[in-house]
Amino acid sequence: MSNTAAETSVIKLSDNAAKEIKSIIADQGLNAADTRLRVGVKGGGCSGFSYVLDLVEEAPGEMDEELEANCIKIVVDSKSLLYLEGVEIDFKDEVMARGFVFKNPNASSSCGCGNSFSA
Repeated sequence: MSNTAAETSVIKLSDNAAKEIKSIIADQGLNAADTRLRVGVKGGGCSGFSYVLDLVEEAPGEMDEELEANCIKIVVDSKSLLYLEGVEIDFKDEVMARGFVFKNPNASSSCGCGNSFSA
Protein backbone atom coordinates (compact mmCIF):
# COMPACT_ATOMS: atom_id res chain seq x y z
CA MET A 1 0.00 0.00 0.00
CA SER A 2 1.10 3.53 -0.65
CA ASN A 3 1.61 6.03 2.15
CA THR A 4 1.20 9.04 -0.14
CA ALA A 5 -1.78 11.32 0.44
CA ALA A 6 -3.93 11.62 -2.64
CA GLU A 7 -7.34 13.14 -3.32
CA THR A 8 -9.57 10.12 -3.52
CA SER A 9 -13.06 8.92 -4.15
CA VAL A 10 -12.35 5.76 -2.12
CA ILE A 11 -13.65 7.48 1.02
CA LYS A 12 -15.77 10.60 0.63
CA LEU A 13 -16.39 13.28 3.24
CA SER A 14 -19.36 15.58 2.96
CA ASP A 15 -18.86 19.30 3.50
CA ASN A 16 -20.66 18.97 6.86
CA ALA A 17 -18.36 16.13 7.97
CA ALA A 18 -15.21 18.02 6.95
CA LYS A 19 -16.43 21.15 8.76
CA GLU A 20 -17.13 19.16 11.95
CA ILE A 21 -13.74 17.40 11.82
CA LYS A 22 -11.95 20.74 11.41
CA SER A 23 -13.95 22.11 14.34
CA ILE A 24 -13.02 19.14 16.55
CA ILE A 25 -9.33 19.51 15.60
CA ALA A 26 -9.44 23.19 16.60
CA ASP A 27 -11.44 22.54 19.81
CA GLN A 28 -8.95 19.87 20.93
CA GLY A 29 -5.95 22.10 20.14
CA LEU A 30 -4.49 19.58 17.68
CA ASN A 31 -1.97 20.55 15.02
CA ALA A 32 -4.12 20.71 11.87
CA ALA A 33 -1.15 20.04 9.57
CA ASP A 34 -0.23 16.78 11.35
CA THR A 35 -3.69 15.51 12.29
CA ARG A 36 -5.34 12.73 10.29
CA LEU A 37 -8.75 11.15 10.49
CA ARG A 38 -8.27 7.43 11.08
CA VAL A 39 -11.19 5.51 9.62
CA GLY A 40 -11.56 1.81 10.25
CA VAL A 41 -13.79 -1.18 10.74
CA LYS A 42 -13.79 -3.60 13.66
CA GLY A 43 -15.79 -6.68 14.49
CA GLY A 44 -18.78 -6.03 16.68
CA GLY A 45 -21.88 -3.92 16.77
CA CYS A 46 -25.38 -5.20 16.21
CA SER A 47 -24.79 -6.06 12.55
CA GLY A 48 -21.32 -7.68 12.65
CA PHE A 49 -18.95 -4.75 11.96
CA SER A 50 -18.75 -1.29 13.45
CA TYR A 51 -17.10 1.87 12.18
CA VAL A 52 -14.17 3.47 13.96
CA LEU A 53 -13.26 7.17 13.71
CA ASP A 54 -10.34 8.74 15.54
CA LEU A 55 -8.13 11.80 15.15
CA VAL A 56 -4.44 10.90 15.24
CA GLU A 57 -1.24 12.88 14.94
CA GLU A 58 1.14 9.98 14.28
CA ALA A 59 2.38 9.15 10.79
CA PRO A 60 0.65 6.34 8.89
CA GLY A 61 1.93 2.84 9.56
CA GLU A 62 3.30 0.34 7.09
CA MET A 63 -0.14 -1.25 6.52
CA ASP A 64 -1.96 2.10 6.21
CA GLU A 65 -3.15 3.94 3.16
CA GLU A 66 -3.15 7.74 3.41
CA LEU A 67 -5.87 9.48 1.46
CA GLU A 68 -7.35 12.93 1.32
CA ALA A 69 -10.96 14.00 0.93
CA ASN A 70 -12.44 17.47 1.24
CA CYS A 71 -9.06 18.81 2.47
CA ILE A 72 -8.93 16.28 5.35
CA LYS A 73 -6.07 13.76 5.56
CA ILE A 74 -7.46 10.27 6.07
CA VAL A 75 -5.63 7.13 7.20
CA VAL A 76 -7.17 3.69 6.77
CA ASP A 77 -5.59 0.27 7.31
CA SER A 78 -5.55 -2.09 4.34
CA LYS A 79 -7.99 -4.59 5.93
CA SER A 80 -10.60 -1.92 6.69
CA LEU A 81 -10.19 -0.45 3.21
CA LEU A 82 -11.77 -3.62 1.77
CA TYR A 83 -15.03 -2.73 3.57
CA LEU A 84 -14.81 1.04 3.18
CA GLU A 85 -14.22 1.55 -0.53
CA GLY A 86 -16.82 4.02 -1.77
CA VAL A 87 -18.11 4.92 1.70
CA GLU A 88 -19.38 8.44 2.26
CA ILE A 89 -19.08 9.96 5.72
CA ASP A 90 -21.57 12.69 6.52
CA PHE A 91 -22.35 14.65 9.67
CA LYS A 92 -25.92 15.21 10.83
CA ASP A 93 -26.96 17.72 13.46
CA GLU A 94 -30.66 17.18 13.97
CA VAL A 95 -33.07 17.42 16.88
CA MET A 96 -33.16 13.64 17.52
CA ALA A 97 -29.60 12.75 16.51
CA ARG A 98 -26.19 14.34 16.17
CA GLY A 99 -23.16 12.54 14.80
CA PHE A 100 -21.32 11.03 11.88
CA VAL A 101 -23.33 8.93 9.44
CA PHE A 102 -21.89 6.33 7.06
CA LYS A 103 -23.30 5.56 3.61
CA ASN A 104 -21.54 2.33 2.67
CA PRO A 105 -22.22 0.74 -0.73
CA ASN A 106 -20.50 -2.47 0.50
CA ALA A 107 -22.95 -3.03 3.35
CA SER A 108 -25.54 -5.71 2.74
CA SER A 109 -27.44 -4.42 5.79
CA SER A 110 -27.08 -1.78 8.50
CA CYS A 111 -28.47 -1.48 11.97
CA GLY A 112 -30.94 1.23 12.96
CA CYS A 113 -28.29 3.33 14.69
CA GLY A 114 -26.17 3.45 11.52
CA ASN A 115 -22.95 2.63 13.38
CA SER A 116 -22.69 -1.00 12.38
CA PHE A 117 -23.20 -3.06 9.24
CA SER A 118 -22.80 -6.48 7.66
CA ALA A 119 -21.08 -7.14 4.37
